[in-house]
Amino acid sequence: MARFPRKALLCAVGLAVCAVAQAPLAETRISPAEMEKAAKLSLAAGADAQAVTLADALLARDGADATAHMIRSRALRNLGDFAAAETAARAGWQHARTDEEKFSAALLTAQALSSAGKRTRAQLWLRRAHQVAPTPQHAARATQDFKYVQRRNPWSTHLSFTLAPNSNINNGSARDSSMLFYKDLALVYAAGLIPELGAELKALSGLELGADVQSRYRFKQTERTAHDLRLGLSYRSYVLSKNSRDDLDAENAARVAAGNDPLDISGSDYAYGTLRLGYGFKQLRADRRGEFSLTADLGQTFLAGARYNSFLRGNVGQSYYVDQTTKLRFDLGADLRQAQRGADTETYSLSTGISKQLGGGNGLYLGATVAAQSSESARLEYQEVQLRGGYVIGKPVLGTAIQIGVGTSYRDYDVSPHDPTGRRDFEISADVTATFRQIDYYGFNPTMRLSASTTNSNIGLYDVNRVGLSIGIASAF
Repeated sequence: MARFPRKALLCAVGLAVCAVAQAPLAETRISPAEMEKAAKLSLAAGADAQAVTLADALLARDGADATAHMIRSRALRNLGDFAAAETAARAGWQHARTDEEKFSAALLTAQALSSAGKRTRAQLWLRRAHQVAPTPQHAARATQDFKYVQRRNPWSTHLSFTLAPNSNINNGSARDSSMLFYKDLALVYAAGLIPELGAELKALSGLELGADVQSRYRFKQTERTAHDLRLGLSYRSYVLSKNSRDDLDAENAARVAAGNDPLDISGSDYAYGTLRLGYGFKQLRADRRGEFSLTADLGQTFLAGARYNSFLRGNVGQSYYVDQTTKLRFDLGADLRQAQRGADTETYSLSTGISKQLGGGNGLYLGATVAAQSSESARLEYQEVQLRGGYVIGKPVLGTAIQIGVGTSYRDYDVSPHDPTGRRDFEISADVTATFRQIDYYGFNPTMRLSASTTNSNIGLYDVNRVGLSIGIASAF
């Protein structure tokens, strides 16, 4: 399409404005459609003050004219009056009748907010634009603008929520009985007793309810470096299942009959929370083929509403792109905990991993970690090896993105009060995460994660089985 010279546009605008200005003298009338066209021509020609004047005239005739509000917003933003531009765009949203008008108004509101430095609110309005986008092309425009604003926003916040049935909320034993709590096993066998574990020591099932907020503020950035202030809050609690409540009620009845105090156990006894504040640093390699990272966090954990332990956690990492599809990662971590309940611990870990983009959008990840924990309590000291693998299926299955993970670990405790040779745990785990791309609400997709793990120990008390199904949300962009 041929583009009109700026001079021609200004002439056309001038004629239209003159016609309006001289209307009372010459009895010349200009229709609202012609005035709207003149206002749009003013915008195109850069005559923003004239565009505001014409938009005001249209609004004097009809205060619910969404297009006039949006023309006014564009012009005011160009003039640098971002607050008034936001107000006009919001009025356009309020009076918009079609999805196309709503999309334009939401986009204009986001632009005014972003220009004013309010980028987090701008991102919310771009999600709103994505929600009402009349075509896939409009949705792509909202997504593109969202990513642009996100890259320039010093604040970045990730929210996640958990609603998950869990077969083992207390990390209880998979065994129904154990000899560990009987001092004279000969008498136990002679009496024909069955050394049953108490209900509180066996796996309790229930519903997990949780929320997690991870936020960072980028207070300094250069072309290759970034300095972040980090904040994290997480909390999860549980509601016992009917089966677990029945088991506890039955055991309490037996304890009362035997003259013992009943157990007072609820899901909130296993509630766990974390508060974290820290610093993060990132630096790109000069060749842009990798990134160095450093994080340091101070935090406090809570168990059942009471302080559990304080921690100082640090990590140093380096990534490196071997080529466009292959990335290596190396990390060294330390986690120092001062207990308010229990014993102090120090944990150190070294991990490495490789990520590979395969054909068709598929992806593969393989990783390994070695860790060691020391403590003032010898029974808490261990060495551990973990292996982890993941696979991303590039092609959606019935509109659903699938990610599969498997893992195994071996943990060796040198000292155990239950076995002179120590304790050795071997765990196998697997999980499948489905993201339902065909369901999109304000740029978020629902997710479902099915996970299962089993731990076999040389000490039967520590055999653990766990199955969980969690439902959450993930950002589509």
